[in-house]
Amino acid sequence: MSRPLGPVMLDVSGMTLTDEEREILHHPQVGGLILFSRNYDSPEQLMALIRQIRECRHNILIAVDHEGGRVQRFRTGFTRIPSMHTLAQQAPEQLLPTSRLMALELMAVGIDFTFAPVLDRYNPQSKVIGDRAFDHEPSKIIEFAGQFIQGLELEGMAAVGKHFPGHGGVEGDTHHESPQDLRDWEEVAASDLKPFAALCKRLAGVMPAHVIFPNICELPVGFSPHWLKSVLKEQLQFQGIVMSDDLSMVAAHSAGSPLERGLQALQAGCHLALLCNQPADAVALIEGLERECPNTYINESRLLSLSAFRRRAQTGFSWQTLQKTAFWQTQQRHLYAFQ
Repeated sequence: MSRPLGPVMLDVSGMTLTDEEREILHHPQVGGLILFSRNYDSPEQLMALIRQIRECRHNILIAVDHEGGRVQRFRTGFTRIPSMHTLAQQAPEQLLPTSRLMALELMAVGIDFTFAPVLDRYNPQSKVIGDRAFDHEPSKIIEFAGQFIQGLELEGMAAVGKHFPGHGGVEGDTHHESPQDLRDWEEVAASDLKPFAALCKRLAGVMPAHVIFPNICELPVGFSPHWLKSVLKEQLQFQGIVMSDDLSMVAAHSAGSPLERGLQALQAGCHLALLCNQPADAVALIEGLERECPNTYINESRLLSLSAFRRRAQTGFSWQTLQKTAFWQTQQRHLYAFQ
């Protein structure tokens, strides 16, 4: 019988698990794992690492930031994906087959989902979004992201939209600073929020931004009951999983210690608190949660929407068989033109 999953998603340091990391993955407050470029050398090595992870916790959710362009964690051996802005502007007919290919490659090595699509508006001045966004017009974002989501849906992978309610109105990078968007509610609702409102029923997950909208709420969005409960869940009627952006970012530090950040995110409406790149802080968070609220588990039936288990377990579906398919080979040729 599998143990219930906890509300924390964290990371590991390298291409194999350490003994300490195996122990951490068994912790009852852990429910997810996010992988990075440092965890990757080749598809074969990645599959071996994921087997180690699932030997510790077979039902754990394994995710990655794999959007294409400059945010693609697995490169050598994987198909190089152009940025979504490049595809949307130059070859929008390739959005659906490209997201199908992304989903197939990730699921074939054992990944459950990627944090995609980006639903933020394109802003060339943005230090962190830039060409990760499809377009600057909300109607175009809805059109292009809808095609991307359809590609994931066709192959059985969940879509996770970010960064609610929109990161495209600020230039600052929340990894390194605490940007503020000074627009009022009417301006945000008429622009950045529209893609989330239009597509949220097709999203299994949503990741909020750490941006502050001081004329709407004084808290960063990921710590705000107003944004996550009143707007996202009540007004937009989103019923999926809310996953915090990385709580190790500078913009999240205003909430306090690692435990205080995690508690505030969960109390605001997040189901999963993501904390990575700071192993000691991640341990402080899971141990603190176990001490403060030891029975904080996620209803696993809700998490099934994020798991690619059915596709991964499909007879004959593997990395080797995928590369022999006509679809994979054809799409490789189409995308080669962008390299």
